[in-house]
Amino acid sequence: MNEQRIGKILIVDDNEDLLKAAKIFLKRHFAQVDTETNPDLLPILTHNENYDVILLDMNFTKDVSSGQEGFYWLDRILELDPSAVVVLITAYGDVNLAVKAIKEGATDFVLKPWENERLLATLNSALQLRQKKLEVNLLRDQKQTLQQDIDNKFKDIIGQSPAMQKVFETIERVATTDANVLILGENGTGKELVARAIHRHSKRRREAFVGVDLGAITTTLFESELFGHKKGSFTDAKEDRAGRFEQAHKGTLFLDEIGNLPINMQSKLLAALQNRQVTRVGANKATEVDIRLISATNMPVYNMVYDNSFRQDLLYRINTIEITLPPLRERVEDISLLADHFISYYSKKYNKDIRKASEPLIKRMTKYHWPGNIRELQHSIERAVIMSNHNVLQPEDLFLQKMGQAEKSEENVSLDHLNIEDVERILIRKALQKHNGHITRAAEELGLTRSSLYRRLEKYGL
Repeated sequence: MNEQRIGKILIVDDNEDLLKAAKIFLKRHFAQVDTETNPDLLPILTHNENYDVILLDMNFTKDVSSGQEGFYWLDRILELDPSAVVVLITAYGDVNLAVKAIKEGATDFVLKPWENERLLATLNSALQLRQKKLEVNLLRDQKQTLQQDIDNKFKDIIGQSPAMQKVFETIERVATTDANVLILGENGTGKELVARAIHRHSKRRREAFVGVDLGAITTTLFESELFGHKKGSFTDAKEDRAGRFEQAHKGTLFLDEIGNLPINMQSKLLAALQNRQVTRVGANKATEVDIRLISATNMPVYNMVYDNSFRQDLLYRINTIEITLPPLRERVEDISLLADHFISYYSKKYNKDIRKASEPLIKRMTKYHWPGNIRELQHSIERAVIMSNHNVLQPEDLFLQKMGQAEKSEENVSLDHLNIEDVERILIRKALQKHNGHITRAAEELGLTRSSLYRRLEKYGL
């Protein structure tokens, strides 16, 4: 029976005998029952513990019968926690007072001396309301996060090349498990699409898919964004907010760009993953979370482990299964399919009658390096659809001459040419080759920091 008790109750009343009697009775029915005679301690009590129901006296020694103290503390509690559930108690059965209390945010109103069974029924109803409020708040936070992803236009992964068939086979094998998955690949290869596909085919598909770009989170907001915060815990914390871990409870958490996470934040993330619980900023109590973890990065994480810029224990935690997405230049068989897909989509979006790409255009696209991969192809097609006056896209519509300039081979680029980006790309590639991909040594030879070199690797698709 004890294992089935739930609910944390706080009783605030200046009558110590009443508190003792109430605690003796209620602790048989609820997981935790705390009592307090001094209402001035309410802010501290509610900060240190997430109470499900607060049973609050309306009249303390300063104010014998008007109930104004009770109304004051009701307002303070709801200010501190808008989802709090408060049941007011008083010895004066004034109906108007009861109605006013309900209007101002109280959940219910009981008279003392109370009947134990009636009190228990009132608190059980209040506990159910609290659980519903928390569910609504979580759904609100999930909806807000999912709304940010609503512009995700292309939900299906397109490809028939052998390289993509291997990816599809891996997705099919791992999706129904709860194994942590690490997706590796260059920018624009479709890592988030793969993560969503895994979620859609998993046992958690009816729950939330919550994604977060770790590379875009500042140090100051890292804990708040991932773990949530309590109202007032920092300047902009105007209300309690669930973090991404809580929003993904029972569902899938997608940590994108995990390779960009600073080393000091990696330890906090590892602790949350190991303990399967998070503590909101400003809170003292941890919250259990049940998530399926999918991570992704375009960074060379194994080299980063060697360089001590990525924790080895964190890598072990996130990569039970690895999926490596091939760059577009290694799956040229898919370029025609992808081009047709994007042409169809953007023709409808911009009300254009463009049916396909011409054979000369397809041929030239297959020879292009595509440093931005599918994302670059998508943006190029969108621009071509907008600007073209043809029913069939032609090579000149895709500005291939400009794109081709970025593909100059090292042999054709000399210092006389003085194209800084071309020269920089060549130097970086040579430094990496010389040091067998060792980032730190290559950065030292180039006179760069490791983070600066990583940014250039991303810029040039190296």
